[in-house]
Amino acid sequence: MTNRAIKYRAYPTTEQSVMFAKTFGCCRKVYNLMLSDKIESYKSTGKFVTVTPAKYKKDYPYLREVDSLALANKQMDLQEAFRNCFSKSRKKNNGFPKFKSAKHTRKSYTTNNQHGTVDITDNSIRLPKIGHVKAIIHRKPDDNWIIKSATVSQESDGKFYISVLFEIADTINTYVADTTNAIGLDYASDGLYVDNNGNVGTNHKYYRESHDKLAKAQRKLSRMQGSRKHEIKSNNYIKQLRKLNKIHRHISNQRLDNLHQISTKIANLYDIVCVESLNMKSMSNKGFGNGKATLDNGYGMFLSMLEYKLSERNKYLVKVDKWFPSSQICHCCGKIHPEMKNLTIRTMKCDCGLTISRDQNAAINILREGLRILNESFVVA
Repeated sequence: MTNRAIKYRAYPTTEQSVMFAKTFGCCRKVYNLMLSDKIESYKSTGKFVTVTPAKYKKDYPYLREVDSLALANKQMDLQEAFRNCFSKSRKKNNGFPKFKSAKHTRKSYTTNNQHGTVDITDNSIRLPKIGHVKAIIHRKPDDNWIIKSATVSQESDGKFYISVLFEIADTINTYVADTTNAIGLDYASDGLYVDNNGNVGTNHKYYRESHDKLAKAQRKLSRMQGSRKHEIKSNNYIKQLRKLNKIHRHISNQRLDNLHQISTKIANLYDIVCVESLNMKSMSNKGFGNGKATLDNGYGMFLSMLEYKLSERNKYLVKVDKWFPSSQICHCCGKIHPEMKNLTIRTMKCDCGLTISRDQNAAINILREGLRILNESFVVA
């Protein structure tokens, strides 16, 4: 069984919006109360006590007004946070759980489907304690898809979304990938990527294209009452902040739409896609000097989209090690050019007579290395 989520734009009524806000606040409250009790119990007994949301409903009666499953999911989130913190195989960034801030915490909650409490109709989504919420049902699930849960979220621009998680039975796919129908992609800070044929991914830099409009809105916000620390925020400040957040959200939507279109096109055209396993977080550091361009590209999201879209089509995404010297090897004669470590050199000139763009040459080498890795790991046609 596999899981798949579809995110729908929701248009709640005023009463439903108030109920969503209450649920967001109650989930945050319960999480902080449980974390506080765990910390206090450890200080007194040396062990983390087990707590549930039901413990606090007597002292805080308003917790009874919201969906109990939303509060229960916060308990599971806290348990997962403790497991990630104290697990032997924990990641470097998994620290001790922190209290959730009312100002900076993402506004969202998750509820489970129990005997049809979550359902999708032609123009709405039914939720526990909320009822039918008007939504744009741009894609309907298949009849054999089982609704598992729904996550309600509110973005910084004030818009509501409902992400519905489905459980899908695995199907046997008899499609066989063709090694002759493959493409290699080399990351490019200017253009997202360059493939082995020399084609550039995209010419758009959505953040830079909206930079002037964004700067104007930020200057206007900085001159309003509430911009200074500990200053009471005026209504005009809140209105301008919402306008600013809408610009940021528009930039994000533009980038996502573009990446979805490009990744879908590649997944439909090619059976095998070879890329480099780059650390995009490190590449966006100040030391490289192109952090803004790296983040504006969204290359990490692009690879994630490629991975699941190719997997759905029973195709392959092959990741070549980031230390593979793809830019230094001449794809014709195999000679290594150490001078290509200098990123300012954009053209490779080899003694064999080859003159080619460094990005295209790297993409060709990535394609060959990816096919070699694939042939060693899988049996393909």
